[in-house]
Amino acid sequence: MTTGSDRRTGVGEQTGSRAGRALRARHNWVQLAKFCTVGGSGYVVNLAVYTFALDVLGFHYFFAATISFLIAVVNNYLWNRAWTFRDQRGHFGYQGFRFFVVSTAVYAANILLLSILIALGLGEIVSQACAIVLVTPINFIGNKLWSFRT
Repeated sequence: MTTGSDRRTGVGEQTGSRAGRALRARHNWVQLAKFCTVGGSGYVVNLAVYTFALDVLGFHYFFAATISFLIAVVNNYLWNRAWTFRDQRGHFGYQGFRFFVVSTAVYAANILLLSILIALGLGEIVSQACAIVLVTPINFIGNKLWSFRT
């Protein structure tokens, strides 16, 4: 049941029904599964590069995270464009720029979480693994609704 103000504005009904339709649409769940699969490959790439930069190259965790982020972003953009959002392809550079903007915002959240987790005493690799998982929902929503919006 809606309140009088909701009936006058239609905001509650419109928002609720749109979100409900989105949650019931099988296509969105398939797309989320594909996004998570691509994200899984990016996760492996990110952690592999991060670990290499930490252990072999001796980089500080911030620089290691930055390098691994850049490499994983390219991996994820190419796979998401080719597979996850293939029906929503637009201009390669335009979508790539939007993807990079979303990814940079997610990266900032990742660095914040990474720093907090390390300060709390978790190891650098475990902290990065946790931070990546925690920012994934923001990443999917930003890319679905903005980067690959048709």
